[in-house]
Amino acid sequence: MNPESRIYLDAHATTPLSEEVFDAMKPYFLEKFGNASSKTHSYGWDADLGVETARKQVAHLLQALNKEIYFTSGATESNNLALRGCLNFGSHEKQHVISTHTEHKSSLETLKYLETQKIEVTRLSPDKYGRVSAKDVEAAIRPHTKLVSIIWANNEIGTLNPILEIGNICEAHNVPFHVDACQGLAYLPLDVQKNKISLLSLSAHKMYGPKGIGALFVRQLPQRVSLSPILFGAGHEKGLRPGTLNVPAIVGLGAAAEIAQKNATQDHHKLAEFRDTMLIELLELPFVKLNGHPTLRLPNNLNLTFEGLSSTDLIRNLKNLALSTGSACSSGEMEPSPILKALGLSEEQIACTLRIGLHKFLTEKDCQIATDLIKKAALHLKERSFGS
Repeated sequence: MNPESRIYLDAHATTPLSEEVFDAMKPYFLEKFGNASSKTHSYGWDADLGVETARKQVAHLLQALNKEIYFTSGATESNNLALRGCLNFGSHEKQHVISTHTEHKSSLETLKYLETQKIEVTRLSPDKYGRVSAKDVEAAIRPHTKLVSIIWANNEIGTLNPILEIGNICEAHNVPFHVDACQGLAYLPLDVQKNKISLLSLSAHKMYGPKGIGALFVRQLPQRVSLSPILFGAGHEKGLRPGTLNVPAIVGLGAAAEIAQKNATQDHHKLAEFRDTMLIELLELPFVKLNGHPTLRLPNNLNLTFEGLSSTDLIRNLKNLALSTGSACSSGEMEPSPILKALGLSEEQIACTLRIGLHKFLTEKDCQIATDLIKKAALHLKERSFGS
């Protein structure tokens, strides 16, 4: 296969690394290679300056304070730290967490773990578009509710949840509010103060940065959120997340956050146009159906069910396109997507579903070629199935 002919359409799994981000990281591999915790020489000072600059860049993206940003290995760790760190394990007091059936796998699995520790978990069901009702969140709150954890932009269907409304409800009931914001920050502004968010998870590689690095926002003002660490070691990140800091990756995350701050609106408009053009053409096929909200969704997401066609067969016939059937974290599993199940899709429909994730380096021509290839392959498979 000629690499030049390939088109990458799996940006929800990971985005391509921006050259600007790579250029920012390079000096911290070769010249400024010191340990950011080394306080006695210039190599350590240079590394520490890189880390603190990145902390400021991430804080600025979220309208947060610098000291409210803690670096982690990515959103999976951040979600674990948020969900587990808020709770008092071993306590005999009642503890309750509210979340949804449409969270990322890292949250869904952590919720299962919490239940083994005698923590009560309420999972809210979405509407037919995958959106959670703020009223349902309020109705589920109890006197012993310790945390509400809701994904902002769904990683499979692209639907956006009403974060502002939920944040206001959580503040009114004095319950900390955690948001998994991984998928949206490259394209949509999110002010943690305005949205009354207490904790927020993010990953660099979903916003054109490097893999293996992320952050957790932990509110300090006006009402401090108290978290317990889930890892133990030296006093890195004020004791909340121990381990030698990955300075080049942290610098990359900071650069990606700064670029997102500048370019999110422009990238949003461009990708929404590409997405809508692709959708109009693909819906010309009478057996194609859109999953997720028609308008309140990520600008780069299409989740489509090709009725009667196996998505695996479709992908096999599209060797030049990088596509997926769902979350990369679940791609090795045979179990149907819990997110699509929560929308009411049957197992047969889920097996016919394709996820398209656009990225900002695509051209209009790329998207048109991809659309034509998908339509051609789908029609070919349909004709073959009728003939068999």
